[in-house]
Amino acid sequence: MKKILIAVDDSRGAETAVKTFNDLFLNGHPPESVVLLYIQKIEGRSLMDEMLGEAEMSTLKEMLKGTEYKEMMDRKADKVISYYRDMLEKTGVAGIKTVIKEGHPADAILETAKEEGIEMIIVGSRGSRMHTWMMGSVSREVANRSDISVLIAR
Repeated sequence: MKKILIAVDDSRGAETAVKTFNDLFLNGHPPESVVLLYIQKIEGRSLMDEMLGEAEMSTLKEMLKGTEYKEMMDRKADKVISYYRDMLEKTGVAGIKTVIKEGHPADAILETAKEEGIEMIIVGSRGSRMHTWMMGSVSREVANRSDISVLIAR
């Protein structure tokens, strides 16, 4: 494997995804590069996020620009992505690229994997979505829609 994407957030599932990466790749043949991806869900943890179209999302993004809320989200994203970058660097992983995107997590993961030429996606089995019991999980959606290998870490 040359390029692996690890989706991270502030959940135990992300910790498990990074630990699984370390267990699998650091004792053998590490990949040439790792993409750490954090997705900002600007619409929060609402059931409505599944119903917002591109036009509504675009309007929401525009309205949030320069607000205290957006700045808080950016600080959180930087903190989370830095935490995992530091964790990987301490174990000797080289070639780490960090990416922060906005939007629906599964869409952003699949879009980034395509853009970056990723060969495998690693995601945690449980994220911070409160409504997975009703709408399905991000990891399941990524696995079902992906054209490349997806490892769901538990």
